[in-house]
Amino acid sequence: MTPEAFLDLAIRVSLGLVCLAFFVAFVRLVRGPTLADRVLALDMLVTVGIGFIAVITVSTGYGQYLDVAIGLGLVGFLATVAFSRYILARGPRPEQRYVTPRPDQAETGVRLEGEPK
Repeated sequence: MTPEAFLDLAIRVSLGLVCLAFFVAFVRLVRGPTLADRVLALDMLVTVGIGFIAVITVSTGYGQYLDVAIGLGLVGFLATVAFSRYILARGPRPEQRYVTPRPDQAETGVRLEGEPK
């Protein structure tokens, strides 16, 4: 196998894995039962986008795409921090508040209100 053929194979496999990761993160974004799950899925989508841009950069040899990836990473990081601060400021919903377990429930530690005992 020549180095060029190996690089082409690695690019194709990488694009397939990036597409799979994008699909899984999108499913989590749509389904994610909590807002925190959706924020993490959005952060994952940004990370997958950066990976996609990196693979395209290697594929085309055009290094200017890396600047776009760096900018996207910065915007994604700031968006994640902003969403996290929003979640902290909003506080948990009433059904997600933590309750202290009774002594007979001490084996599991802290549980969420509404969880099965």
